[in-house]
Amino acid sequence: MADVAERANVSMITVSRVIRTPDKVASETRARVQSAIKDLGYVPNEGAGDLSSQQNRTVGALIPTLTGSAFTSTIDGLSTRLRLAQHQLLFACTDYSSDKEEDFIATMLRRRPAGLVLTSGTHTRETKALLDHCGIPVVEVWELPEVSAHHAVGFSNHDAGFAMVEYLYGLSYQRIGFIGNALTSNRSQQRLYGYEAACRQYGNGQIRRISDNKKGPNNSRRGAQEFEALLAKWPDTDAVFCASDTLALGALSQAKRMGLSVPEDIAVAGFGDFEFSDEYGLDLTTVRVPGFQIGEFAAQLILNQDGLARHVPQKIDVGYEIVRRRTA
Repeated sequence: MADVAERANVSMITVSRVIRTPDKVASETRARVQSAIKDLGYVPNEGAGDLSSQQNRTVGALIPTLTGSAFTSTIDGLSTRLRLAQHQLLFACTDYSSDKEEDFIATMLRRRPAGLVLTSGTHTRETKALLDHCGIPVVEVWELPEVSAHHAVGFSNHDAGFAMVEYLYGLSYQRIGFIGNALTSNRSQQRLYGYEAACRQYGNGQIRRISDNKKGPNNSRRGAQEFEALLAKWPDTDAVFCASDTLALGALSQAKRMGLSVPEDIAVAGFGDFEFSDEYGLDLTTVRVPGFQIGEFAAQLILNQDGLARHVPQKIDVGYEIVRRRTA
């Protein structure tokens, strides 16, 4: 900063004002300082600024994966809203591991972030202790836990799963299977429970799914494998509900390899409304969730830490929508 001030022939305080409140500096002086910053390749030391102001403008976020992820839109919404408030986003992937989540949270807390955004409501005992005593806002997204000590922005995965299967029964499908590993996350488990509840209410109560044996990603490979195994066990299945659009991609690909027509021979529905799911891609019937809006709300809860928001956990239900397309 001293080098910039010397080149622009101004004080270091003026350089600081140009960086933080440029509208309060005369245009000619501001242009001279900005030119010096550019020429010298100067990058402000935010760490030093945070220490002096006792404010950290970094927000940490943890997501399970970026591969075929429903969370990319949420990260986009989160980072967009934080940028408007001159905050930065630092995020990491946990690979659905509670131990990795614990390590990442401990690492992030050493940086004293302005807040944390988590995509899992299930934590190790040590992680719960860290979160309970961290002294910063914590927001859990994509779920709405019944009881939580933290903010939550999401929807009922159970009700969304139920609604999709109810929709399929409404189209006269009667032998509906479920594809997805419920051990992977609480979200997948709740979608399974919603599927089971709808089968009990509208069908004969028969549950058609391949049992989980261990945690693993709900990717297209699993979708294809479970689709094939499910039809081998119940060949008269007339529809499948997949816990994610990525699983549905695998199911659709496997149906094609098996010579089946969708939806004439079997209907396929997904969850998430990923970019490849629209009418220009898979044309997939799915559950649409406002992921970008979830990220925006999460950022706002961290930024608005005054009064009630600081002491009382807030719960925001963004809802969901059944999107009807060609596959069902």
